[in-house]
Amino acid sequence: MEHITAVDPFVFRFSIFALAVFVGYYVVWSVTPALHTPLMSVTNAISSVIVVGGLLAVGVPLATNDQGPLWARMLGFAALVLASVNIFGGFLVTQRMLAMYQKKKK
Repeated sequence: MEHITAVDPFVFRFSIFALAVFVGYYVVWSVTPALHTPLMSVTNAISSVIVVGGLLAVGVPLATNDQGPLWARMLGFAALVLASVNIFGGFLVTQRMLAMYQKKKK
C-alpha cells in the first residue's frame, strides 16, 4: 500500500509564484502599444493599494503607541518606497505614451 504525503506548503506556494512570473511575463510582453496606457493605469491602481498597506504597516503601530515588530515596519517602508517609485514611473510612462499621440505643433 502506498503512503500519500502532503506537499510542503513552501513548495506549493513557490510553484504558484513561479507560474505567476511566467504568465505575467508573457501577458505583459504580448500587449500591443495601444493597450499599454490602460495597463499602466491598472498597475498604478494596484500600487496605490500597496501604498495604503505600507502606510498601515509603518504608521498604525506608531499611532497606537505600540512599537510592533521592527521587521514589519521596515518591510512596510520598503513596500511604500517601491510602490511609490512604481506609481511615479507609471505616470511618466503614461505621459510619454499620450504625448506620442498628440499632434505636433508647427
